[in-house]
Amino acid sequence: MENMKVLIVEDNDEIIDIVAQILALRWPEASLISTTFGVTGVELAEKELPDLILLDLGLPDVNGFQVLRQIRSFSNVPVVILTVRGDEMDKIRGLELGADDYIVKPFSPGEFLARIKAALRRSQMPETTTKATGKPFIRGKLRIDFQSREVTIGGKFMKLSPSEYDLLYLLVTNEGLVMSKEMLLEKVWGPEHVTDTAYVEVYIKSLKEMLGKEPGHPLMILDEGEVGYKLVSR
Repeated sequence: MENMKVLIVEDNDEIIDIVAQILALRWPEASLISTTFGVTGVELAEKELPDLILLDLGLPDVNGFQVLRQIRSFSNVPVVILTVRGDEMDKIRGLELGADDYIVKPFSPGEFLARIKAALRRSQMPETTTKATGKPFIRGKLRIDFQSREVTIGGKFMKLSPSEYDLLYLLVTNEGLVMSKEMLLEKVWGPEHVTDTAYVEVYIKSLKEMLGKEPGHPLMILDEGEVGYKLVSR
């Protein structure tokens, strides 16, 4: 991606240098903006409109989760958490707040690049199916414009992260069919995530809550046990 702008909110200079080196090798034209403070990170996210945000959780001024929550209040930019915390509950909390991925330090350049590419791909992925190039998907008060990737319920715009949108897109365009967890994980997050069931479980929960905002619930996401999920009309 040419002229990509990346914001890293991180208090470890060594990590910032490593990220800068990796980005320079893969995307020489990319620009990196950095800050060690969460408050400044939120301000830069709103002012600079980066294409990607790398966010540490252990910041000196505010908790990284607070930063993520504030960013998600005005932006659906891909956010990848970089942290030494490998705890499953921290990962789930980050995903619930809208993070697109979660990388535990220390990380290899290969892993870093794979996950960054996947996050960027999800945010820019053009739709190529017949449904995507045709009319919007409408069920009750739910409307999905496949070309603009906008989702509204009763005319109210729903702020979905790229991962949430892509997951909803797969369910909607395969309405009535059971989608396995492995298939959803591979198509949305990439093959390296096929065993990370927490990712799909957290986002399915989020989508269920979103669809539940409409009285009557004309669409439902059904759990099919350990197999996966399917979206059905009521």
